Amino acid sequence: MNPPNPTSLAESPPETPPRRRAIRLPTDRHAIVDNFFRFQSLFGLVAVFLIAIAVSPSRNGENVFLSSGNLANIVRAVSEIGIIAVGMTFVILIGGIDLSVGAVLGLAAVGSATLMVDSGLGIVPTVLIVLFIGTAFGATQGAIVARLGIQSFIVTLAGLQAARGIARMWSGGLGIPIAYGDGPQEAPETFSLLSGSINGVLPVPALLFLAIGVGALLVLRSTAFARHVYAIGGNEKAARLSGVPVRRVRITVFAISGLLAALAGIIHAGQLNQGSPNDGAGYELDAIAAVVIGGTSLAGGSGSMGGTIAGALLLGILNNILALNNIDANVQLVVKGLVIVAAAALQRLRPRIA
Repeated sequence: MNPPNPTSLAESPPETPPRRRAIRLPTDRHAIVDNFFRFQSLFGLVAVFLIAIAVSPSRNGENVFLSSGNLANIVRAVSEIGIIAVGMTFVILIGGIDLSVGAVLGLAAVGSATLMVDSGLGIVPTVLIVLFIGTAFGATQGAIVARLGIQSFIVTLAGLQAARGIARMWSGGLGIPIAYGDGPQEAPETFSLLSGSINGVLPVPALLFLAIGVGALLVLRSTAFARHVYAIGGNEKAARLSGVPVRRVRITVFAISGLLAALAGIIHAGQLNQGSPNDGAGYELDAIAAVVIGGTSLAGGSGSMGGTIAGALLLGILNNILALNNIDANVQLVVKGLVIVAAAALQRLRPRIA
């Protein structure tokens, strides 16, 4: 074999270095649009907060909206809806809906008052029994949806009526006032802490909402259960073929919704010092609104718990600033409706733009 000619090697052109692929900077148009839709609830919350500051009335030179007492009232008022919305998020992520949560709240409020006042039970057994009732109610609805294949809208609409009926039979159709003390027909004084606050600043219900929201946020970010929830909402048939226990996950999701609705009912009874079978009327709609404003798709498979928390706070701020400006209650409903439609419209626009 002849050795290579040095002259020919020297005259050969150098190899062209491989071309580097262009790297998209995170500031390009698509990334900006995608991030906007991803954090639409947070941007909306900031925008509504700033608008509330700008249009808030003043009292003695102080911005009423920014006063510590008013901010505490906002987070206190939103805590019950927020807790229910956390459970609703799980349900909507699998493509379902739960219309019974408001009625379950009323049932839990009645149960809390009845068990402590009429039956003389302590706080711990009362809370455990009420939470069990809410969980069992939700799990039963989930089992009907999962095993009989009936749409969750129909099942939970029937559940709404059933929960209201049970609450009215349990209470005799009347509200049960909660008085505190050690005697008969009185609840333990400790239960009144649900209407209190930490250091006079952070309301106890808001603290519970924060704890539950953070816990649910961690669950959705880091557990196999969360992956199953998203998989079912994205494509139930594909999830089942992939080995996801669809029935079990569906039942669990509705059980979580019932559990959190019952917890909200206990808080409701503690804040109002009574349990009424009519408590929680319409709460299911506010909870769904918070989830939708938070960016969760009603078709399932897409959404976040952080968005739901932001959506609940947005609704609370909106209600508060409209009330501070003495806006007619009917106009308030119209404004809330427009906000919900706008949030839903953004969801529809996202796949077209992003």
